[in-house]
Amino acid sequence: MTLDIRLLTQALAARVIAGADELTALDSAIGDADHGLNMKRGFEAVLGDLDSIAAKPLPDALKAVGTALVMKVGGASGPLYGTLFLTLGKELGSSPGVADCGRALAMAVQAMKARGKSDLGQKTMLDVLGPVAELLMTGETDADAVRKKAKSLAEATIPMKATRGRASFLGERSIGHMDPGARSSELMIDAVCDVLEGRT
Repeated sequence: MTLDIRLLTQALAARVIAGADELTALDSAIGDADHGLNMKRGFEAVLGDLDSIAAKPLPDALKAVGTALVMKVGGASGPLYGTLFLTLGKELGSSPGVADCGRALAMAVQAMKARGKSDLGQKTMLDVLGPVAELLMTGETDADAVRKKAKSLAEATIPMKATRGRASFLGERSIGHMDPGARSSELMIDAVCDVLEGRT
């Protein structure tokens, strides 16, 4: 499939920036209350470089987004989301298929696991990204099915006890709150699905 890089970048940035207050509220409950602000700062930097990013082939555009997030997003999220986009840029060609995207996302999840010394089931963004990668590797082309999967996975972090990241310091008190990284991952997946469906 051929992606409109400008449209994709704008959609990702717009969705995260619009969700910044919600992400901050989620992070206020179990973290440092800075996830929304940090992610907003990172994607505002991406938008500031939009013309340059949009002129690149997809792999280089993804790497540019990843670099911007590493530079501008504070906390743990910057290196992790930077690793996500940098690995996607390394693994994807210019016109990937759905299964190709799934394999690239799976490789990115492995890189994020190594960077964050974390795994699935620990109430992090990986709990959304990992299973979505598996779904895409099956060749699933229904964007709404992918969107619903991401939503259910983010919601599934609510009853989890955090064992990695800032939230892990709360122990049992982390139960009952959605992980902000899982929600920001869902927002980005939702934005990509919108682009693929022509909703933006």
